[in-house]
Amino acid sequence: MDHPLIDLIHAKIAEAEARGDFDDLPGAGKPLPRLENPENALLDRVVQEAGGVPEFVTLSRQLARLREELRETPDRTRRQEILKEISMMDARIEIARKAYTR
Repeated sequence: MDHPLIDLIHAKIAEAEARGDFDDLPGAGKPLPRLENPENALLDRVVQEAGGVPEFVTLSRQLARLREELRETPDRTRRQEILKEISMMDARIEIARKAYTR
């Protein structure tokens, strides 16, 4: 069963087409952009427009901070801890990248 407003919606679209409201839209005649994740395209777009970033980007920023801390830390014990954290962070980034590109 169609939505009760479907006829009204189609009529409004037909009126807009007749007026030329859809003529010369940005991107007209060009192919649609390739979607990395078509199943979640709308969600990805909303997150991107809201300034969200994929997990691997956030993790990469944390990795950069760890590397900076490593450069500035003279304590040998703490440096070893940081190196372990960096190793784990590299693995987490790789997993997050693979999950993002699926």
